[in-house]
Amino acid sequence: MNNMRPRSMKRIKTKALAECFIEEQIAAIRAQVGNKKVLLALSGGVDSSVVAALLIKAIGRQLYCVHVNHGLMRKNESENVVKVFGEELDANLIYVDATDRFLDLLAGVSDPESKRKIIGKEFINVFADEARKLDGIEFLAQGTIYPDILESVKQAEGKKAVKSHHNVGGLPEDLQFELVEPIKLLFKDEVRVVGEALGLPHAMVYRQPFPGPGLGVRCLGAITRDRLNALREADAILREEFDQTGLADKVWQFFVVIPDIKSVGVKDDSRYEGWPAIIRAVNTKDAMTASIAKIPYPTLARITDRITAEVPGINRVLYDITPKPTGTIEWE
Repeated sequence: MNNMRPRSMKRIKTKALAECFIEEQIAAIRAQVGNKKVLLALSGGVDSSVVAALLIKAIGRQLYCVHVNHGLMRKNESENVVKVFGEELDANLIYVDATDRFLDLLAGVSDPESKRKIIGKEFINVFADEARKLDGIEFLAQGTIYPDILESVKQAEGKKAVKSHHNVGGLPEDLQFELVEPIKLLFKDEVRVVGEALGLPHAMVYRQPFPGPGLGVRCLGAITRDRLNALREADAILREEFDQTGLADKVWQFFVVIPDIKSVGVKDDSRYEGWPAIIRAVNTKDAMTASIAKIPYPTLARITDRITAEVPGINRVLYDITPKPTGTIEWE
């Protein structure tokens, strides 16, 4: 199948167009797969979630979804994946809690690129282990979208890649699958329209961009379990407050990072050494440049009060006001 988007293809901006696309893809998936089994790595992000929902409509329990919890997810993300796909959509969902496996490998590793490589490689290892346990799998579904293809084409033409998209290229050679990529000609905004038409939860469809290594690159330096837990809880408070104040729909991306440093503070009239929680909130159109979101001071004060009171180990909250450039959106 040609990987280039036809010029005549309409942009999917309405529910009606999304429903037409869904009908077309259901027919195409059934024609491609027949009565065979399909395997999908389900991260909980919008792309893989939309592919899962499409495949469930098309082939039901012929689909096997593998969700790997590497211990670097945000609070309740894995639980939400299990609830939506395992319970509400009745998918064949294989949940793998690989937290110890990942965190043991990451112990003492502080270099960001080393962390990314360890997380990426081990994810492939865990997924491959689960795939080998299943008999009769002939197809691998992926949440490839059109920007992935465009960036890969640029790389093939000798231009500097914006981002690497390894997909199946990183899988062991003994895992031979035919690809199923139903949304590979869609842009991200179109994927979201299709996701809503499929009935996926709003929070899942409009999930913010999240790095592949997850909280592993927001727990700065060498990851420790106590600091990772503090990061997860602080980030959850930030999201809850943004949701309640309406900022979640106005700010492109917001999150917390916690560096591997401590400062002296005071708690219960005693010296208290703790980590700083650094809030990052930015707006952008293309992620190439980014401006700082102007968060009302009363909101920042409330977030600060909650994090320092509710999250053990944190004694300061800072707000990063550096635009891109010179800063990047993520810290690592």
